[in-house]
Amino acid sequence: LLQAKGDLDGAEPLCRRALAIFEAGHGPSHADTGTSVSNLASLLQAKGDLDGAEPLCRRALAIREAALGLDHTDTGQSVNNLAVLLQDKGDLDGAEPLCRRALAIGEAALGPDHPSTGTSVDNLAQLLCAMGDLDGAE
Repeated sequence: LLQAKGDLDGAEPLCRRALAIFEAGHGPSHADTGTSVSNLASLLQAKGDLDGAEPLCRRALAIREAALGLDHTDTGQSVNNLAVLLQDKGDLDGAEPLCRRALAIGEAALGPDHPSTGTSVDNLAQLLCAMGDLDGAE
């Protein structure tokens, strides 16, 4: 709620507390812990702490891959989150295969016409534009 209201500084200690609770209750590799890690990463990214968010994005992805599988939609969301973060950091080459992977997961799991798949298509198109690949973005 605090994050939604724009109080990112007030939300951070609560996100960290929630993560500690999930880690203690479920363990460090549970899918719910992965969601909490992802939430904290998103908060840090919103605060502009991209360097602090990156290891958390990578951890959330690793947890979800192990707990849910490589093709689960939540894993795809973590792949997408890392891609967007890398793009925000200027690592376009690192973001591209992740954008393509997130799109492939969405198409396989949800279908080509699902709104989440559309978001992945849009993210890849924006990335390709940023890379100067206007033909690929079209």
